Amino acid sequence: MPAAEFAVWAPVPERVRLQVDGAVHDMRRDADGWWRAEVEAAPEADYGYLLGDDEKVYPDPRSRRQPDGVHGPSRRFDPAAYSWGDGAWTGRPLAGGVVYEMHVGTFTPEGTLDAAIERLDHLVDLGIDFVELLPVNGFDGTHNWGYDGVLWYTVQESYGGPAAYQRFVDACHQRGLGVIQDVVYNHLGPSGNYLPLFMPVFSEGGPSPWGSSINLSGPDSDEVRRYILDNALMWLRDMHVDGLRLDAVHALVDERATHVLEEMAQEVDRLSAAVGRPLTLIAESDLNDPHLVTPRAANGTGIHAQWSDDFHHALHAVLTGEGQGYYADFAEAGLAGLAKTLTGAYFHDGTWSSFRRRHHGRPVDAARLPGWKFLGYLQDHDQIGNRAIGDRVSASLSPGLLAVGATLVLTGPFTPMLFMGEEWGAATPWQFFTSHTDPDIGRATAEGRKGEFAEHGWDADEVPDPQDPETFTRSKLDWSEVEREPHATLLATTRALLALRRAQPELVDPDLTTVEVGWDDEDRLLVVHRGRLRVVANLSGEPREVDLDRPVTGVLFATADEPSLDGETVRLPPESAAVLAT
Repeated sequence: MPAAEFAVWAPVPERVRLQVDGAVHDMRRDADGWWRAEVEAAPEADYGYLLGDDEKVYPDPRSRRQPDGVHGPSRRFDPAAYSWGDGAWTGRPLAGGVVYEMHVGTFTPEGTLDAAIERLDHLVDLGIDFVELLPVNGFDGTHNWGYDGVLWYTVQESYGGPAAYQRFVDACHQRGLGVIQDVVYNHLGPSGNYLPLFMPVFSEGGPSPWGSSINLSGPDSDEVRRYILDNALMWLRDMHVDGLRLDAVHALVDERATHVLEEMAQEVDRLSAAVGRPLTLIAESDLNDPHLVTPRAANGTGIHAQWSDDFHHALHAVLTGEGQGYYADFAEAGLAGLAKTLTGAYFHDGTWSSFRRRHHGRPVDAARLPGWKFLGYLQDHDQIGNRAIGDRVSASLSPGLLAVGATLVLTGPFTPMLFMGEEWGAATPWQFFTSHTDPDIGRATAEGRKGEFAEHGWDADEVPDPQDPETFTRSKLDWSEVEREPHATLLATTRALLALRRAQPELVDPDLTTVEVGWDDEDRLLVVHRGRLRVVANLSGEPREVDLDRPVTGVLFATADEPSLDGETVRLPPESAAVLAT
C-alpha cells in the first residue's frame, strides 16, 4: 500500500492526530499551523482528524468526498483519476451566451447528477449555452438549496458525489454546454460546520445576514483567504468548470487594500491562460456598484459579470403589478423604470431606495461596460423560493404575459438567464426546503421561516414547512408538462426566441449606448430599439396601435397572432410581443 501525505491547516488545537481506516497516527505541526503526516493509505481510504484530546473524528476541511454525510469521515478522492472526454472543448465566452439555472435535486425526479445528464439534450435543443448549478458542496441532510454548505471542497453525496460531478461536466462539454458552478464564500451552514475547531474562519467583527462573517482581513486570515481561493481554482481546474457564480459578494467583509474578489479575478485569469479556455466569474451583488465588473486594467475589481436584480424587479413589477417590499420603487416607476434598467442595468444608480431608506448605487458608464456583463432574468431561485409559498410567475401571469416576459428577457441587451422549467412555464412551485438532521436546527429553521412571513401578513399555516419532505418533493419539475398546453406553446416560443437571438446580430449586441426605449404607461406599451430591430410589447388586455420611427419591413417573431402593419404603425393583439425588422 503506497504512502500518502495528509496535511491540514489547524492553528487552533494544540494537538492533531490523523485516523486512517481506523488506525490513529500522530501529526507534526510547522510554524504556520499546518499539521502533516505520511502514512500508508489506500486510494479510497476513509480518514479524519482528532483535535486536542477529543476522541471524535472530524472530517477534513478540504475533504473531496463525504460518503456518509458531513458529520462522517472523509474519503480520499483523486480528481486526476477520471478519464475526461472533453478534449475538443475549448470553452466559450459569456458574451452572447444564454444561462440556465439548475438545482440538481429538483431538476429530475431522481435528483442526481447522472439523471440530469439524461435531460441535457433538452437544453441543447432549447438553445442554452451554459448550465449554472446551484451549490453542490457538502451540506447536512439529503436535500437543501445548497447555500447551507459546510464542506466547500466536496460534492454532495446524495447528488452522486465528485465522480458523478465530473461525468456531468464532461457530458455538458461534449454537447457544447459550458458549466457555471454557484459557490458560497460569505457564510457557512448551521449544521456540520467544524471549521472553527480547526481555524479562525470567522471574523471578530460584525455578522453577515446569515451568521458570523468570514475572516478575510483579520489576524490569521491569510490561510482563510487561501482556503477560498484554492476552492475556486479547484472547481475550474480539477472539475473542468467554465465559471463560478459568487453568492452575495456584498457580504464579503474585506478591509485589505486588495479585496479577495480582485485577488480571485487575478488568479482565475492566470488559470484561464494556462488551461487555454475562457473562465468566468459572475457575482451576485446588492451594491449596484459598476466598479465590481470593471476590468482591473481600468482600476476595477475585475469580476467578469454580475446578476442584475434591478432588471428583474422592474420587469416583475410591470408584469405582475406587485409593489410590496423592494418592488415598491419599481412599481411606482412603471415602464419608465423598466426602460431605465434596459439602458443602464441599474435602476438605483444613486437614487433614493424606499426599501433601504437611503440613496443607493451609482450609474453604469454604458460606453465602457457592455450589456453582457449583466445577467438579465424574469425568474431565479431567490425570486421564486424566497416568496412565502415558492410560487413561480406562471401561477399569477397569463400565458400571454409569460410570453411577453420571455421576449423582453431574451431580446434584451444583457446575458439572459432562465430558471429551470421557466422555458415551459412550469406549474410546480420551487419552495424553501431543508433536511437538517439536528432536530433543534430543523425546528428553528421551520419556525423562523413561518414567523418571518407571519410578520408580513401571511397565515403561518400557509407557509410550507421547509423540513417536511413533501416541500422538497413538490418542488421537483414535472417533465410531463412539456407535452401539454399551455406549456408546449410557451416552450416553442422560448425555443423560437433563442433561435432568433442566434440569428440576429442586433440581439446580442452588448452596446448599451445603442439601446433606446419608448413607452406609454397608460396604454401599457413598450418599444425597445435593437439596431434595425424593434421589440414591441403590449402588456394590456386590449389591442393597441404603436407608431414607430420608421416603416416596418417584416415580422421576425410574434408571441401571438402576427401584428398588422401599416407603414410605421403596428397593431398588436392583447398581451403580446413581436420583433420587427425596420
